[in-house]
Amino acid sequence: MLGRRADGYHLLDSLVAFANVGDRLGVAAAAEITLACVGPFAAALAGPGKNGGQPSAAGENLVLRAARALADGWGVTEGAALVLEKSLPVASGIGGGSADAAASLRLLARHWGLAPPPGALAQLAAGLGADVPVCLHPGAARMQGVGDILLPCPPLPPCGLVLVNPGVAVATAEVFRARTGAFSAPALLRPSWPDAAALAADLAVCRNDLEAPALGLAPVIGEVLAALRTRPEVLLARMSGSGATCFGLCPDPGAAARAAAALARPGWWCRSGGIFPSPH
Repeated sequence: MLGRRADGYHLLDSLVAFANVGDRLGVAAAAEITLACVGPFAAALAGPGKNGGQPSAAGENLVLRAARALADGWGVTEGAALVLEKSLPVASGIGGGSADAAASLRLLARHWGLAPPPGALAQLAAGLGADVPVCLHPGAARMQGVGDILLPCPPLPPCGLVLVNPGVAVATAEVFRARTGAFSAPALLRPSWPDAAALAADLAVCRNDLEAPALGLAPVIGEVLAALRTRPEVLLARMSGSGATCFGLCPDPGAAARAAAALARPGWWCRSGGIFPSPH
């Protein structure tokens, strides 16, 4: 983070990339807008304060809020039966809820036959949450401001990614409140990286300013980071966002899969794959 505004919002400087691991959202015609949640983490959406700190009872879920905002903004009177297959842990720092909201906007715009003008969906997304606009972006991006400034990032090289969550939910607002100390300077990124090792070397000099406060709230994050750093396949280990999920950058998806298999333990969620490149 680069600083804090007078209104309390923090100024971000984040490299945002998307793994080929995620939730799934489907839609069918209906008279009203409804949402059903299924999947391994569906039950977690029923409690207050879950899903990245957003209200998450059935009537408050961010996917449903996005759907209703789109319908209201474009005068849509028909409904939609949405089904969210929740495969990502909630309140886990990997933007699952924000990505689901962005998917709701894209999916329903197509389902209802809407043609929003350029930038209109992004403006609507900004009213739903700081991470939602970047989740509308077609690939990796550099996110600054309060999530409202999206800049191109250098092309990402082929690499693998392993994600590990220790089974604890960390409320984003609590992590931000616990943050103290100096802010980081803007990251200096080279125009491109020849491979994952070069990318890891550059990112190693950067830090996640939320890692220390998150560790204070959930010390088990330290165990995850330590475990990731023991794996020879992992070039770089960091906490993602406000936690508690951590990631390991690997040379390729195969290496990430080996790391994930070795790191699996009761109560830990481990997934591996690749990342989608930045659009060029």
